[in-house]
Amino acid sequence: MDKGRMEAFSDGVIAVAITIMVLDMKVPQGVDLKSLSADAPVFLAYALSYTNVGIFWNNHHHILHASRHVDGRVLWANLFLLFWITLVPFVVRWIDDSHIAPLPTAAYGAVLLMSAIAYLLFERALIAVNGEESQLARAIGAEWKGIGSMLAYLAAIPIAFWDRWVSIAIYVAMAAIWFIPDRRIESTLKA
Repeated sequence: MDKGRMEAFSDGVIAVAITIMVLDMKVPQGVDLKSLSADAPVFLAYALSYTNVGIFWNNHHHILHASRHVDGRVLWANLFLLFWITLVPFVVRWIDDSHIAPLPTAAYGAVLLMSAIAYLLFERALIAVNGEESQLARAIGAEWKGIGSMLAYLAAIPIAFWDRWVSIAIYVAMAAIWFIPDRRIESTLKA
């Protein structure tokens, strides 16, 4: 099965998710810096979400570049990943409408956690179809960074009910950790 069609579909879905996020942003009510600064938390939530979606897109591109084959399992795992990514605009809007209330902040973490789990399933499905000795399998190796991120999101969800800003700090830290593309894949492909 050709992976190009799946990659093009995924790119389109992710582009729509990003577009929905920006279209959901409200324009400041005033025309001065005070009005703009009042909406700073919403803009920062958008920037964080844009970064997170971009990270998934970037890693999705890298992992497909290292893969030769896809099958039905990969297609379903990809759809599962896209489902969670497309929920990011919903939770960002909820955070905005609730003025960063604990439950929407926790829901944001739940969506990131499920996106990370879905990405891991997508990765495992690609390795299964490409083989345990494939370039992809060698490049991925142990997935400590991904598992560590999932544990951080899992911790951030209940923390949101205690202190939502600590949860947000965890989300920002995870985005910072993943901001640099995964060098394991690039290194393996160059070798």
